[in-house]
Amino acid sequence: MTSRRKTWQTILLYVFIVVLCVVILYPYFVMFITALKDNKEMYAVDHIFPNTWQWSNFADIWTAAPVFKYLINSMIIAGGATVLAILCGIPAAYALARMRFKGKGIFMGAVIMSQMFSPVVLLVGIYRMMVNINLNNTILGLILLNAAFNQAFAIWLLRGTFMGISPEMEQAAKIDGCGTVKALVRVLLPMALPGIITTLIFVFINAWNEYTIALTLISTDIFKPITVGINVFYGFNFIQWQYLFATSLFATIPVVILFLMIEKHLVAGLTSGGVKG
Repeated sequence: MTSRRKTWQTILLYVFIVVLCVVILYPYFVMFITALKDNKEMYAVDHIFPNTWQWSNFADIWTAAPVFKYLINSMIIAGGATVLAILCGIPAAYALARMRFKGKGIFMGAVIMSQMFSPVVLLVGIYRMMVNINLNNTILGLILLNAAFNQAFAIWLLRGTFMGISPEMEQAAKIDGCGTVKALVRVLLPMALPGIITTLIFVFINAWNEYTIALTLISTDIFKPITVGINVFYGFNFIQWQYLFATSLFATIPVVILFLMIEKHLVAGLTSGGVKG
C-alpha cells in the first residue's frame, strides 16, 4: 500500500512539473510561432500554426533595424553594471558580515530601504542629475545607474554568503601571514564563489531587462539597448509583430546562455546567501 502511494505521489509530481513547464514555456512558444507568420496571418483565429513558415523574418530583422547594435549595447550596459556592482558589493558585504563599526545597523537599514524606491519615482531627479553631469544619452550613464539600483541587492546577498563562511577559515589564513585583503582574496572569495555567481546572474538579468531609465535617458538610436531599440517595430498605427517577436527571441538568448553556463552554482549560491541573517 505504501509502495502504491509513493508511486502515485511520484506520478502526480511529474504531472505537476510537466504542467508547470508548459505554462512557463507557452509564451515563448507563442513568440516563436508568431515570429514565423506574415502580416496576413498575424490576426488569424482559425489556426495557430502559419500556413507558410516565414523563416526569413529572423534574417529580415537585422536589415530592418540595427538589432545587432542594440544587443551589443545591452551586453555592454548589463555586463558593465554587473562588474561594477560586484566590485563594490564584495568589500561592502564583507565589512557588514565581519566588521563592527558605529552606524552598522543604520547602514544596513538604509541598504534595505533603498530597495523600496522604484526608478520611476526618482526618474525626474535622475534625469536632471545625469544632464548636469553630462551623462544623459550615454552608455556609461546607464551602466552607472543600473549598478547603483542593483547595488543594495548585491550587498545583501553577498553579506549572507560571507556570513555563511566560518570565521575560523579567515583566522587560519591570518595566522599563516595573510592580511585582511589577502585572506579575503585567497580564502573567502573562492569559498563565496557560488554566492558571487548567483548575485552576478541576478544583477545581469535586472540590468539586461531595464527599460524605463534607458527610455528616458537615451535619445540617440545607436546608444539604445535592445529593450528600447525594439520599439522601432512599433508604428503609429501598425505593429510588425513578426519582427517584434523574432527580436524578442534573440534578446533572450544571452540570458539563457549565461544561466546555462553557471546554473550548477545557482542553488548553492541562493542557499548560502539567502538564509543567513
